[in-house]
Amino acid sequence: MYSQNWLHIIMITILAGGTGSVKLVRGLASQRSDITVISNVGDNYWLYGMYVCPDIDTIIYGLAGILDESRGWGVKKDTNNFLRQMEVFGEETWFRVGDRDAATHLIRTNMLKNGKNLSDITNWMCEKFAIESKVIPITDNSVETRITSNNEDLHLQEFWVKHRGKGPIEGIQYIGADKSRPNPAAINAIQDSELVIIAPGNPLTSIGPMLGIKGVRKELSKNRKKVVAVSPIIGNKSFSGPAGQYMEAAGIQVSVFGLAQMYADVCSKLVIDIKDKAQIDQIEAMDIKVFATKLKMQNKTAEDALASFILKQVKG
Repeated sequence: MYSQNWLHIIMITILAGGTGSVKLVRGLASQRSDITVISNVGDNYWLYGMYVCPDIDTIIYGLAGILDESRGWGVKKDTNNFLRQMEVFGEETWFRVGDRDAATHLIRTNMLKNGKNLSDITNWMCEKFAIESKVIPITDNSVETRITSNNEDLHLQEFWVKHRGKGPIEGIQYIGADKSRPNPAAINAIQDSELVIIAPGNPLTSIGPMLGIKGVRKELSKNRKKVVAVSPIIGNKSFSGPAGQYMEAAGIQVSVFGLAQMYADVCSKLVIDIKDKAQIDQIEAMDIKVFATKLKMQNKTAEDALASFILKQVKG
């Protein structure tokens, strides 16, 4: 175990999105107060005129201790009076937003309409929820992850939530990513941190939209020596979410080796599960140093253990 003094000098930034990411973010934040989280915005969605930011909200709720753990998103013990009334009005209610959650989306939308940008709003929300960690949207511009399925163009939320991910994945696009400007605070965080972590989010729908924004992948590549990626894959399956399904659809081998090929230009270290040790030599041939540990984070103890394991690898 490293001393608290040693830990204090290491500035940490983590690129995060999805349910697997928030667990690692919490683990790091439980040991450190100077964590910067760069959040995906590709799954942001307009719902009933409200701007919903699922990944940002999941991170904030997780750090605030109010996340609905059973679903991996939303507010725990939330009520559904808002949705019941929407049903009375004849509206679709496939996106199960609770009452307290709706208040978050409503205040965000109102602030956007009053001229605030997403970064300022997210920072304000962190203050309201008494979160010490910084949460930064990867961009203040609009980026939409869209899925082509059965020749139909769908927003990620429509494909995964409304249609429950049923149907073939024929294409994945990050609409607006090539024209978006990366958040200067996010770029500064990557440059200034002594350790940058790519969280175990879906590499195509949680991390991919961020890497698709002009300048982000290049910045990570320039700082590759201090970037460590954490695998969302164990064996030939993802341990949290549908990452394997999307990788297979994109023609990428569903394995830690396939993941390493995706990240080879942006990271110099990869954390994998001990069950995948047999692939270490193959991955290290790509100039990526591999560390093996238990990746599944079923509880707080496991979250803290993985975070501690990653912190200990920084010295190398």
